[in-house]
Amino acid sequence: AGSGIVVRGLDFGVEFTGGRLVEYSTTRPVDADEARAALSDAGQPRAVVNTSGDSELTVRTEEMSDDEAAEVTAAVDELGGGAEMVRDEMIGPSLGEELRTGALIALGVALAAQLLYLAVRFRWTYATSAVAALVHDAVILVGVFAWLGKPIDGVFLAALLTVIGYSVNDSVVLYDRVRELVAGDRKKPFRAAANTAILQTVPRTVNTGMGAVFILAALALLGGGALADFALALLIGITAGTYSSVFTATPLAIELDARTSKKRR
Repeated sequence: AGSGIVVRGLDFGVEFTGGRLVEYSTTRPVDADEARAALSDAGQPRAVVNTSGDSELTVRTEEMSDDEAAEVTAAVDELGGGAEMVRDEMIGPSLGEELRTGALIALGVALAAQLLYLAVRFRWTYATSAVAALVHDAVILVGVFAWLGKPIDGVFLAALLTVIGYSVNDSVVLYDRVRELVAGDRKKPFRAAANTAILQTVPRTVNTGMGAVFILAALALLGGGALADFALALLIGITAGTYSSVFTATPLAIELDARTSKKRR
């Protein structure tokens, strides 16, 4: 999945590249999917359409001329039985760059906060392993979106940060069980305790994840537009997070524990 970032590249959304945001108030409610199809026919296939309330429609596009904006307005006007433009904003490249920087800072802060939390609650070896698994989950998610040609926008960033919070939960549950087993039997090797903890917590992790998967699958299939992309991102993240806590975080924690124990001896 990570090769998709190199081979296909990232398709940054309007928020990060700059573009135009236009908001309309329509006479009658407009379906977002119908609006996307109409705007695609009007020469804006990459337009991001969101609806709010009964008659509010927001369109985000790449940079477009006034003539192109007029075509978009005409398409919305026809769909909504009349439309009034209530906002028209340009998102410049400098603002897009600032938003990209802010997104990277938010991602870095999220990972650093998780590292600090886990180091305080458990050990630094646990924290390092869990954060490595989180980075793995993030790379998988970004890579799959790159292969699918999905936009990297504000909705994706919200999903990515949600995945980080969800993924670390599996690691915390697993590490809690490891700590209980080690405390209960000081002579039990860490490797054996970790293996037993995995066997005891995997059913719980899978059952919890399946509950979320059913809901997100329904959103991905029926939500449409940005909501479907958000649900798809969470589905990918939950899947990666579930197996990474077992196959990435725990093996790495075992390796780090073995190395630190060897140094102490």
